[in-house]
Amino acid sequence: MGPFRAVKGVQDVLPPDVFLWQHIESIACDVFRAYGFDEIRPPILEHTEVFTRSIGQATDIVDKEMYTFTDKGNRSLTLRPEGTASVVRAFVQNGMHTLPSPQKLYYMGPMFRYERPQKGRQRQFHQIGVEAFGISDPKLDAEVIAMLMELLRQVGLGGLSCEINSLGCSKCRPAFREVLVKFFTPKLGSLCTDCVRRHNENPLRILDCKVPGCIKERKGAPAATDHLCGECREHFETLQILLNDLRVSFTLNPEMVRGLDYYTSTAFEVTSTDLGAQNAVAAGGRYDNLVKDFGGPDTPAIGFALGMERLVALLSDKAVSAEAPVLDAYVVSIGKEPVRKGLVIAERLRMKGFRTEVSYGSSSLKNQMRRADKLGARYVIIIGEDELREGMLSYKRMSDGASGKVSASEAEGLLSTDKNN
Repeated sequence: MGPFRAVKGVQDVLPPDVFLWQHIESIACDVFRAYGFDEIRPPILEHTEVFTRSIGQATDIVDKEMYTFTDKGNRSLTLRPEGTASVVRAFVQNGMHTLPSPQKLYYMGPMFRYERPQKGRQRQFHQIGVEAFGISDPKLDAEVIAMLMELLRQVGLGGLSCEINSLGCSKCRPAFREVLVKFFTPKLGSLCTDCVRRHNENPLRILDCKVPGCIKERKGAPAATDHLCGECREHFETLQILLNDLRVSFTLNPEMVRGLDYYTSTAFEVTSTDLGAQNAVAAGGRYDNLVKDFGGPDTPAIGFALGMERLVALLSDKAVSAEAPVLDAYVVSIGKEPVRKGLVIAERLRMKGFRTEVSYGSSSLKNQMRRADKLGARYVIIIGEDELREGMLSYKRMSDGASGKVSASEAEGLLSTDKNN
């Protein structure tokens, strides 16, 4: 029997690649905090109904892609295919609507969908997302979009396109739906089987189909922005003014819809041509009815999610990388008692925040120095029998070979001074 392999569609993230992941996550945390967002960590596993009632039975995610199973208690459970539904469930269950608005939350973690693995898309994939509850003002929409573009700028992406649209609300959406149904009825023979089904269940999804024949047939289709009620039109026009005020470049895309049923009003995507057909880096929009659908009070909300795998792929193609953590010190010990003392010295340095390594087993001074060099240590701290008698430590600065002796407390100061310069 050969070695075990990872399940198809899931990938290990190993050093040094993981350093880029950590770099992105760290920037995301800093940007989100600057805009007043706090982290939430919802579970990976939810009752299946959390997703079927929010995402929509007519969507490809629910129809084809969810990892759903029945547990020993005969409950239908699902590995989360996206983050918004879980956050909304947590928002309602924990009574967060009683807290001051807006409640601004962000999350990071794995999602699961059974679909064909391809560049930037896996069956276990990772998302960074934000959700903001309690405010219907388009100012919040503009703020969330600006925050997304700032995050992508800080991680090193440029040349991106932000597209926006309005999908209308429960007042104006039904009329638009009827117009779409009427438009596509004579074209049913030319649509794919999925879009034929969508025609009755969710005709807006036809506008999102990637099948070339369906793309051709939807040319000239009615636009949602031409069928907005007065309130939705004012909201969308104000959003555009605010984005211009914030110097966020955008284009109007009347064909853009979101793939999930819960979206209303504002919808947006950030795309890149560097990923081929799957060109969306991040997407989101308003879902003003979802909290109420989950049994909570009538609460407007907006959010977005970005795919980590796609973002990492883009940054890797652009030769953007994150440096491995610097090894501050490598403790070399020669002799039985110095080995014990060296471990204590290393622990002391670690407690002060210095990344420190030690040698293991019996190894010569030459071999230990060679390993310290391979690991890129800034300093080598040496303790042998002589140093033990003197109560001192020898050191060598690897960048220029400077050496000397210091006490244990002075070693901490030496590392601090050099690290801060």
